[in-house]
Amino acid sequence: MNLTESRYDRAERITWWDQSLLGDARVLVVGAGALGNEIVKNLTLVGVGSIDVVDMDSIEYSNLSRCVFFRDGDEGQSKAELLVSRALQLNPDVTLQSFNMPVQQLGAAYLGGYSAVVGALDNREARLWTSRACRMNGIPFIDAAIEGLHAVVRIFSPDTACYACTLSDVDWEVLNKRRSCALLQRDDIALGKTPTNATTSSVAAAIQCQELIKYLVNRSDLISLNGKVWHLMGEELANFTVEMTLDPNCMEHIEFDEIIRSDITNWLTLSEALEPFFSETTGIWTLDDFVFINSCEQGHMKSVAGFRSLLKSSMAYCQKCDVELETISTSVLTQDFPGLSVPREQVIWPKSEFLLLSEGATTRALVIERGES
Repeated sequence: MNLTESRYDRAERITWWDQSLLGDARVLVVGAGALGNEIVKNLTLVGVGSIDVVDMDSIEYSNLSRCVFFRDGDEGQSKAELLVSRALQLNPDVTLQSFNMPVQQLGAAYLGGYSAVVGALDNREARLWTSRACRMNGIPFIDAAIEGLHAVVRIFSPDTACYACTLSDVDWEVLNKRRSCALLQRDDIALGKTPTNATTSSVAAAIQCQELIKYLVNRSDLISLNGKVWHLMGEELANFTVEMTLDPNCMEHIEFDEIIRSDITNWLTLSEALEPFFSETTGIWTLDDFVFINSCEQGHMKSVAGFRSLLKSSMAYCQKCDVELETISTSVLTQDFPGLSVPREQVIWPKSEFLLLSEGATTRALVIERGES
């Protein structure tokens, strides 16, 4: 064994490669299934310094044929946690961290701490949220989707089309139908039952990682898929690239003039955290509907508040009383909204989230962190 040879010697022989920049990068991988396994494997092997993985699901038996890090007996364990624990064995240079939760629970502001986000998702809601959060933070979202032997890989950059720009009328109809429900049911969103196999996911993930590496080493001139989508038709072994069309009127293109951070991190209620800002703004807007669920009359269930995407329908139903609980939702927070008075332990708030402060023609993004419980 030649110990004087760099671990990354063969990669560093590529003329434009910069291992130090890869080592300084911090990347979020959203999804820990077939694509996520391959993405994390690739990024760990090439020495991306910090890799975080977020996924709310547990391992099923069918995952074993498509996920390189999962083994017999792993069923029922957290995908993100087990993927990270196994990937840590590949490269001591890399720091990995897992989040066993939906990506929305990290919060849009939290994504600002990453160099880029790589998508390995299987539902429209999470893609839409991630694309918007990345755009707000000015970082690329390198997304892929697989079905059978077909794969697509695309890069949504801050100055190109976002995921919402690519949605058809049918896509929006499905999304709006779900949004119109009192509360989202996560089990109905991320079923992950599309047909696929290990080879398709490995090819798509390789393209994602290859484009990401170019971005991380500041070689934007080499990136091929910025604002474009690459299609693989595996049956015919055919592929082609199409440019995505940016919609200048897309409602998901949220712009603001500056980012400010609240000094209150250990707030007791959201009313306390937001009190300094009510007097200096004409409106405090949320990125997702904020929902208040009232307690039941008998006190069996406490009141709850949180973003619609993070709430379960079971939270709005008291089994003991056999009644639906009162729910109120809003996208504009006012001082009298009841959800702002709910104690923090009963508020489902992301790790770090944006609220938009509207002051005439000026919009600022206010960061509210979960803080210590």
